[in-house]
Amino acid sequence: MPLYRYRAAKLDGKKVRGEIQAQDQVVLQELLLDKELFLTACEEVPKKLAGKALGAKQLADFCRELGMMLSTGVPLTRALSIMSRRDIKQETKSLYTDLHRQLRQGAMLSEAMMQQGTFPDLLVSMISASEASGSMDKTAIKMADHYDKSYRLSRKIRSAMTYPIILGTITVIVLLVVFLMVLPRFFDLFDSLDTELPQITKFMLNLSIFLRDNGIWTIICAFLVVLGFRLLRNVPSVKVSFDRLKLRLPVVGKLLKTIYTARFARTFSSCYASGISIISALNNTRNTVGNTYIAEQFTEMIRNVREGKPLSVALQAVDGFDVKLAASILIGEETGRLYDMLEATADAFDYDAEIALARLTALIEPVMIVLMALIIGTVVMSVMLPMTTLYDAIGASA
Repeated sequence: MPLYRYRAAKLDGKKVRGEIQAQDQVVLQELLLDKELFLTACEEVPKKLAGKALGAKQLADFCRELGMMLSTGVPLTRALSIMSRRDIKQETKSLYTDLHRQLRQGAMLSEAMMQQGTFPDLLVSMISASEASGSMDKTAIKMADHYDKSYRLSRKIRSAMTYPIILGTITVIVLLVVFLMVLPRFFDLFDSLDTELPQITKFMLNLSIFLRDNGIWTIICAFLVVLGFRLLRNVPSVKVSFDRLKLRLPVVGKLLKTIYTARFARTFSSCYASGISIISALNNTRNTVGNTYIAEQFTEMIRNVREGKPLSVALQAVDGFDVKLAASILIGEETGRLYDMLEATADAFDYDAEIALARLTALIEPVMIVLMALIIGTVVMSVMLPMTTLYDAIGASA
């Protein structure tokens, strides 16, 4: 997300300057309006060299350590000093040391974190809000729980995909060995027969010859196709279309909707609990959902909320979230217990996502086994069918 250097005016006409991260200039203007500032000029700050982004597990550890020390009365500068001297990875130690150095020079923690380029915008915004409210310890502990749950869900997603990837890789390797080393010996024998081969055997024979003669080019073409697909995915319009298509997939689409809804509910709940306004919370949550098609719809949703529409109504227009989300938030708005409803909804969708992942894993395993059996069975059939002709020929010559 780009960093903008802006000049703005307050209601009393006083001029102010500052820097803030925003999706674009429209979002920048909305963020400033939320702070009762009117944008007069802005320019994008050139990007600085940033370190590798911290993962959810590292973010959870950082927030938990910081929150626990602050809650026991340890000063912020002292807390960062202690964290930087622990037995941790050198890269993380250098990060904490640099944060400590900037704090000693008078920088706010949120400013120091933004300069590093390794912390997500969501966490920087949450820390910035807690600096103003004086509740950094509670915010840090809440964000530790947030990133812990995000990490566990990501691990379960990776675990669900591990089995089909391993089985698919083994299937490809076995097929290459069969086509390049085993089948050619059988096909040499079949060539000596003066008889018509079945169509499936001819197909396997031609495929085996093609792979044997053009193996290098086949690998190169496959690599170029994968590379081209990855480059194409980086085109914004293509990425949006692809993310939209994922939501339309049978079975998987429903699972992804549950996961995206869980991420939104959890992140928005954390922002709202920290005292961030609904507009700022939506802006912070935009890029944490993990789907560009849904993220694009946030602009219209934020506009609707700014115009006075209830959040539940604005959410109903978003394609990609479970309909239960808007219904739950509506209850929270009507009862005046929006935070409690957000927390309960986030927990419910986290549970639903875990159950959906378990069901998907249970479905993928038999499907992959059946698919592998069909492929191997087809190859075996192409070899066995001509065997009857071979046995007849041997019997006739005996």
